[in-house]
Amino acid sequence: MLVLAVVYFVTACLGLTQATISVVSPVWPATGVSLAGLYLLGMSRWPAVFVAAIAANMGFGGLPLTAALAIGLGNTLEAVLGVLLLRRLGFSPTLARTQDVLAFTTAAATCTLASVLMGMLGLVLSGQPLSGGFVLTAWVWWLGNGMGALVVGPAVLLLSRRHPEPRWREALVLTVLILAVGLWSFSGCRQGPPVSYAQVFLLFPLVVWAALRFGSHGAALSTLLIAAVSIWGTIAGHGPFISTTHGPAVDLLELQLFLAAVAFTGLLLAATRAERGTANAQLELLATAVRGVREGVLICEVRPGEEASLVFANESFQEMVGWRYEELVGRTPWQLCGTGMEPEAVQGMEKALREGGFFRGEVVLAHKDGSRVYSEMQLSPVRDARGRVAHFVATHRDVTTQKQLQAKLVSAERIAAVGTLAAGVGHEINNPLAYLVLNLEGAEQGLKRGPEGLAEARARLECAREGAERIRVIVRDLKVFSRQAGEERAMLDVNEVVVPALRMAAHAVRPRARLVEDFGHPPRVMGSEARLGQVMLNLLVNALQAIPEGNPEKHEVRVRTGSDAAGRALVEVSDTGCGMSPTVQARIFDPFFTTKSSGEGTGLGLAICQQIVQAHGGELRVRSEEGKGSVFTVLLPAAEQEFVPAPVSVAPTPEPAHPPRRRILIIDDEPRLAQSMRMLIEPSHDVFVTTRGAEALAWVGEGQRFDLVLCDLQMPGTTGMDVYSHLRAHVPEMAERLVFISGGAYTQATRDFVRSVRNRILEKPVRPDELLATIDEALAETAA
Repeated sequence: MLVLAVVYFVTACLGLTQATISVVSPVWPATGVSLAGLYLLGMSRWPAVFVAAIAANMGFGGLPLTAALAIGLGNTLEAVLGVLLLRRLGFSPTLARTQDVLAFTTAAATCTLASVLMGMLGLVLSGQPLSGGFVLTAWVWWLGNGMGALVVGPAVLLLSRRHPEPRWREALVLTVLILAVGLWSFSGCRQGPPVSYAQVFLLFPLVVWAALRFGSHGAALSTLLIAAVSIWGTIAGHGPFISTTHGPAVDLLELQLFLAAVAFTGLLLAATRAERGTANAQLELLATAVRGVREGVLICEVRPGEEASLVFANESFQEMVGWRYEELVGRTPWQLCGTGMEPEAVQGMEKALREGGFFRGEVVLAHKDGSRVYSEMQLSPVRDARGRVAHFVATHRDVTTQKQLQAKLVSAERIAAVGTLAAGVGHEINNPLAYLVLNLEGAEQGLKRGPEGLAEARARLECAREGAERIRVIVRDLKVFSRQAGEERAMLDVNEVVVPALRMAAHAVRPRARLVEDFGHPPRVMGSEARLGQVMLNLLVNALQAIPEGNPEKHEVRVRTGSDAAGRALVEVSDTGCGMSPTVQARIFDPFFTTKSSGEGTGLGLAICQQIVQAHGGELRVRSEEGKGSVFTVLLPAAEQEFVPAPVSVAPTPEPAHPPRRRILIIDDEPRLAQSMRMLIEPSHDVFVTTRGAEALAWVGEGQRFDLVLCDLQMPGTTGMDVYSHLRAHVPEMAERLVFISGGAYTQATRDFVRSVRNRILEKPVRPDELLATIDEALAETAA
């Protein structure tokens, strides 16, 4: 407090030496000292300012006690009100922000009015003469105090903070230049044309230099140095602001306005430079963080009337998809996506990009090597000052490994479920197989008896065909449950999904309970037949494992289909088994939780069922009572009804009496199957058979052409995919006439190929009528 009082007293006495109207001085550095001092030391130090102001005005200014008290009170109030205002405006003493400079300037301009009003009142009440008039006296007082605050205050605030200057040589050069230009501008006689003082404007670039190179410290100290030199020169009667008509009061006022422009410009430039430096540092930090983050980050620019295009991709995303930065920039978000995305994800992305909204979901990205990358993406819009979406920022987390692990767990659980029913499936196959063998043997014996045994042989063959059809259906059901994840979804009849699961589980359920089918009319759903079939099979296995063997007449497993009140498809699997306690119900969907023995359950079945149902946008509910059984309910959203145009009656085109014979090539590595197809087709067409894809391509290379090609999809050596690729490259019209026959897509490459081609694909075993009908349709399209 004592130091503040002494410094204030000295600067006040210095200002009073330049008083031009009574004790009113256009140079009053004490205001800057009091404002900065109370801000740094606290407003509780106000008595130091009050006492020092009274002492200076009475001792050095020669004022009576009344006037000195009023002026002291005004000087104290301006400092206290200034500190309160600065704190209210969120002022920082570093002056490193534009708002800090504006806040300090506002405080210097407004709070000094308190000193003017109290001081003028004290002078009037004490009878002190105002030689310049009331208005000029108030103007000189306000401008002197304001400039004292604006020039001295920042210097005191910044000098109170330690600021080691590494560029001291440059600072020394700048100081010498300011002193040289200042002395040059404010020395010499007062006469001369205005152009002789043009060098004063060289002080502005020096202040700019100080502000840009040394920040707020440089701006404040250079302004203080310029103020000291210019005030000294003006008081001595030198410099561009000396006038022979207005007198020293006006001369100093003009100088103060010049200093105001210098101080404000320097501080504002320094603050702008500091803010820009902070912004650049933050941008650099952000750029470094984005480049180094392990998640993929994309930034897309949105231009009016154009599709969003990529302008930035960090290194993690480049590694994720295998593309270089130069190859990614300029692409649209859709060009980065691969095939196999869920329709809900596609719709969500389209809506977010169209409406400028948020999106979070799982997407499929296309890797440079053609593989798929599964990613959890979060898409967010970035808006400009007008609220328009200017960019989109997307973060990608690679979940490919997680998806592969989930697929393996799903496959393992599917195998476990089918394995549980393996004995029953074997029995279901053995029955029609024995039926088939016995009828074939009977047909053979009938044929040996000659013409009289033909009728019996025909009947036996028809029965054998029925047995073979039953085996074909069982094999088809097994193929449904063996399909891998990632299949494209299709419109499904829920009842048709439930029936294969019932056929698979029927033999295992019968020793334990009655199997009751209660089919309604559920709406069609969009989904994967294999995945939903696995859910139904798992729920049936779960139901039969809850019922002990030995009393089938006392227990029941009921499967009911229909729709709920909201119009969703409903499948309900209920049993009269042991049921579950509330504690068990709370955990049944937790992975690896099971109440069964180690040989009966993996603890994954219900967890995977819930995951599959939720992926289809549905719910899996359960209600159970211990000792009375359980009810599992699957609810799936109804698919949007596709528009089916009304059939247009077309007059039947008379078929030619004798269709032309065509050249048909059969490629299958199973000789017996190939010859069987040849025997079926040869009565109507010319058939060529090979068991090797390479031989078929050699025939084509020799110039042979075929109207239709029946090709096995998976063969050793040259596969059906290789045959298609060769034909598409060399004989594209034959590639269009290629019909694949598949026993199942067992590799990821095969599954991707099946989804990508438009050619017909027949599933083995193929019924003869289906094969002939497909051949006729394909040949008819070729002829058209």
